[in-house]
Amino acid sequence: MKILVCISNVPDTTTKISFSSDNKELNTAGVQFVINPYDEYALTRALELKESLGGTVTVLNVGLADTEANIRKALAIGADDAIRVNLKPTDSFLVAQQIAEVAKNEAYDLILMGKESVDYNGAQVHGMVAELLGWPAIVPAIKLDVAGNTATLEREIEGGKEIVKVNLPIVVSCQQPMSEPRIPNMRGIMTARTKPLKVVEPVSGEAKTQTEAYALPEKKSGVKLIDPANAGELITLLRNEAKII
Repeated sequence: MKILVCISNVPDTTTKISFSSDNKELNTAGVQFVINPYDEYALTRALELKESLGGTVTVLNVGLADTEANIRKALAIGADDAIRVNLKPTDSFLVAQQIAEVAKNEAYDLILMGKESVDYNGAQVHGMVAELLGWPAIVPAIKLDVAGNTATLEREIEGGKEIVKVNLPIVVSCQQPMSEPRIPNMRGIMTARTKPLKVVEPVSGEAKTQTEAYALPEKKSGVKLIDPANAGELITLLRNEAKII
């Protein structure tokens, strides 16, 4: 089985965010980047499938050279090899085009990725990749098993869960509790240095969106404490200031 796992390079979730002077780009000074947490569920499940069924796991990142530290981390966790498409990921469709182009050149059985990236929370790339390839997309999944040429997946839906069976190849977006993310051990870190990391140039693509500006959320105002006996004042504040009733 050949599995392709797509990973994004995102700011650590504890990062204090600021923007460039024109508010069009993230200010990366002092920002630590990590593998997108949802992508780690995908990577770990891919490794579990490889260990039980055999095969290979390739990680793919669309990004510039500064993402290679986290690509190497994915190799240290257990991926066999990696591909980096040398392109700044500014648009979901443009990224999806690059992933689909790589997938077309290889006979992958599964493409796994997180349900969304924690920086933009777009949850768009998996569906676009599937459409470009003409494959089914199961999104988001909390469980994935494979037997022969058939995958059985579990999804959370309103009021319950849904079990889906589908023939390979497919695109799957992953979320907890798909798997328990792994931490690279020393042996993995050492072997990651010699594992193949191929850099390819992007294919010509079309960005469908562009960023006009970013803005931080408004700062929270102070808390007003209302005497429990004064319900009328509370109702007035909720109606006239908070405007929620």
